[in-house]
Amino acid sequence: MLRLFSAVLILTSIALSSHAQQWTSLVDGDNLAEWEKLGGDASYTASDGQVTGTTSAGTPNTFLATKKTYGDFVLSVELWVDPDINSGIQIRSESIEDYRNGRVHGYQVEIDPSARAWSGGIYDEARRGWLYPLSVNQDCRKAFDVEGWNHYYVEAIGHSIRTWVNDVPCAALYDDMTASGFIALQVHSIPDSTLAGRHVHWRNIQIMDENLTPRPWTDNYVINLVPNTLSEQEIHQGFSLLFDGTTTNGWRGAGKEAFPDKGWKIVDGILMVESSGGAEAAYGGDIVTIDEYSTFEFSLDFKLTEGANSGIKYFITESYGSDASAIGLEFQLLDDENHPDANQGAAGNRTLGSLYDLIPPVSGKTVRNPGQWNRARIVVSGTRTDEMFRGNAMESKEFIGAHVEHWLNDRKVVEYDRGTPEFDALVARSKYVVWEGFGHWPQGHILLQDHGDEVHFRSIKVRRID
Repeated sequence: MLRLFSAVLILTSIALSSHAQQWTSLVDGDNLAEWEKLGGDASYTASDGQVTGTTSAGTPNTFLATKKTYGDFVLSVELWVDPDINSGIQIRSESIEDYRNGRVHGYQVEIDPSARAWSGGIYDEARRGWLYPLSVNQDCRKAFDVEGWNHYYVEAIGHSIRTWVNDVPCAALYDDMTASGFIALQVHSIPDSTLAGRHVHWRNIQIMDENLTPRPWTDNYVINLVPNTLSEQEIHQGFSLLFDGTTTNGWRGAGKEAFPDKGWKIVDGILMVESSGGAEAAYGGDIVTIDEYSTFEFSLDFKLTEGANSGIKYFITESYGSDASAIGLEFQLLDDENHPDANQGAAGNRTLGSLYDLIPPVSGKTVRNPGQWNRARIVVSGTRTDEMFRGNAMESKEFIGAHVEHWLNDRKVVEYDRGTPEFDALVARSKYVVWEGFGHWPQGHILLQDHGDEVHFRSIKVRRID
């Protein structure tokens, strides 16, 4: 028994040792022979395995890049940055002559000590801009220590790229643009000479690129840029696709038993409502989910044509029997610049992202022009117990799906609570005042509107929230 116990200890020790040996240091002492400087003229030095980057005036972004490229990997690094400058870590990045004269481009894990606090977010350097802004992850925004050392953990496996800052889950990106590339340490350009000579330090830079196992999936919001797919993390979170790119399963015409036989079509993985002269629900008609939802998270990508009007409605009830579009709460989809409805209503409450005719979106919303893809997201959560008088007695009523958020391109643009006196006051001075009980429904369908304009949809997904 003692020999067996000893053998188990030896095998366990070997297994742990083997696992520990998977980590490879990317910097040995003061040797940077396996790295090369790209871009600008900021300086880099190494000592005892620590790399120091120093800002320089009058030079663009500078990168210290590995000569080796990496596809799937896990990266662990500690870093400290002067609080007055910005930096980042490039992953799966490239510098090739036929792209902007060799400019470094690719995924960047942000180092951001500013008040914006987007450290751990993912930016696409010299390419698409922000891919995973931390507007969607407030916990991560609090994780970075502006004054001290921070630990970054970056996991890139397949299409999934995830980050942690000081063990707090941050970005969860799913993207297929670049499968491999170098890793680089960035010294950002500076606006003037007063910021010259500032430092960013990296130490304990280690990587694993074999026998990788993802960390446990979290409930972080996933930004999935691969059309009509679900990542493993989204599946773990309970999402399902409401459009698979090829069929209309899960949808029917509003007030009908089947999907419309005209006005809607699928082209190259896109669900398209056809142009029919701008009339509301007069050709193909609206479509609704077969299922109903009470508390849920719903998202899709949409692309407007110039001057287009459409909408995503939720808590749809077909009992009103409207001759036009079905009645429900609406996330407005609109080309604000070219459609007259943007100037109707009050204070912008009919513009893109608004709760139509009730609440305008916040100022400064991020909008991509007609012909480009935008992302809409609706989150309905929580319950509230309301106290009310019934005759001479006080009764309690549970209000399901009380809290609602509209998100446009991963920025929250509308937030409200259904069924409150404030909400009911908004309804009372809107076009919806004629519909009894408007906005108080416990559940309903989700609707995509046919407003007679061509609009494209893809990556339609939903999950129920307990």
